[in-house]
Amino acid sequence: MIAYNHYIECASFSEKESLNQALPIITIEEKGFSELKKRLNYSLLFLNNQGRKIMLHGEHDFESTQKGWLWAFEVKGVVTFYWYSDMMKIFYIPHASFTEKLLKYWALHIVLPVYFTIEERYDFLHAGAVEAKGKTILFTADSFGGKSTMTEFFMKKGHTMISDDKVGMYEKDGCFYAIPSHPHHRPYRKMEDLGYAVENFASHPCSVDAVYLLEKADAKSAVLIDAVSGIEKFIALRRNSEVNLFFLKPKRLAFLAAFARSVPLFRVSVPWDLQRLDEVYAAIAEHTESV
Repeated sequence: MIAYNHYIECASFSEKESLNQALPIITIEEKGFSELKKRLNYSLLFLNNQGRKIMLHGEHDFESTQKGWLWAFEVKGVVTFYWYSDMMKIFYIPHASFTEKLLKYWALHIVLPVYFTIEERYDFLHAGAVEAKGKTILFTADSFGGKSTMTEFFMKKGHTMISDDKVGMYEKDGCFYAIPSHPHHRPYRKMEDLGYAVENFASHPCSVDAVYLLEKADAKSAVLIDAVSGIEKFIALRRNSEVNLFFLKPKRLAFLAAFARSVPLFRVSVPWDLQRLDEVYAAIAEHTESV
């Protein structure tokens, strides 16, 4: 299947697509490694994710990666993924609670963003992204702030989905591009579930035109959209950054600063009433035309 602008080749993934020769291939395959624990000298414990204990392991002290370094991502009791830097293969070792469904969820939604971040190919924002009026727009918000709801509402109106939850980005010649994540949407946030398959899914990287920061407002408030600038803009982006590995912090902050200088960010006061979503949608869609 195609994810993060790569062809992901894995026997356990049911989706079958014709191989796009223009895309780089990442292979995910099962392969035991009896010496893995002995090789991994450093560990970083993450906060519980999906009710699971997860850890990042490294062969070397955590710092910017170098070619040939060994990394592993462990989902306790489910699966351990491991790879060597600058290689296009990710291996996995099943554990007691392993299923192919869990493999797919963890590989596509969590491990690949971690892999691309460590390999310094993409930086990620916790955001939804869609096409609107020929523009690429991102939605960010605090937890339960309406990001997924707004992304889904745009999709129901026929807009192309770029990403449901994690937007990978890169910069080229001063322009910032969003990477289509994987063709699934999970508005209900069921644990360890990718959601439903999406057909209207972007096929190539898209230059980012605007970010909309959704903020809850009183149900009877007007829908307001105003520009955010200066340090407030940077803080909003920093608060919604994703895959925040401490040893890549200088690069991450530099990327966010450059992104903040280049891409406009707008605050949207969203009346907290589902009956007014159409009104919020119309306001954002109209505003997007002027970006």
